[in-house]
Amino acid sequence: MSTFELKTHRSGRAYSKPHFFILNKGLNSGKPLSNPCPNCFVVKTATEKEKNTLFHLSMMLQIGGFYAYYLKGSVIPFISIDDCRKTLKSSLKSNSNAGDLIQKHIKAVEVISKKEKELQNVIDKMAVLKVAYIRNCFNLMQTKEV
Repeated sequence: MSTFELKTHRSGRAYSKPHFFILNKGLNSGKPLSNPCPNCFVVKTATEKEKNTLFHLSMMLQIGGFYAYYLKGSVIPFISIDDCRKTLKSSLKSNSNAGDLIQKHIKAVEVISKKEKELQNVIDKMAVLKVAYIRNCFNLMQTKEV
């Protein structure tokens, strides 16, 4: 079973071990991040493989709404470090029995996330193209008026 260390991230701190961050405030609490933000926890692991497994497991827990159960606060919801740790540990423990099955699920989520990122990139380029097209149309109309 994978072991990890979950702590509150402090701005400006660098980490030598493989690590990732988990957002702890807002409706996206539990969302794993590659880069730190002011409201996040840091998850440190011994190996890159453990980091990758925990990163995608955390993503699956967040998307599946498993962290949402633990949200506290009326104005800005947040998840406590203990609830986050408990959720990750229990999920890791229950999935350690599945072994290869969880790795297959993680691989599928990785592929889906990669495709989602590619499609988002295409959407962003389409939005830029649309703006350029609209500006070009207005420029043509203005030159015909003169």
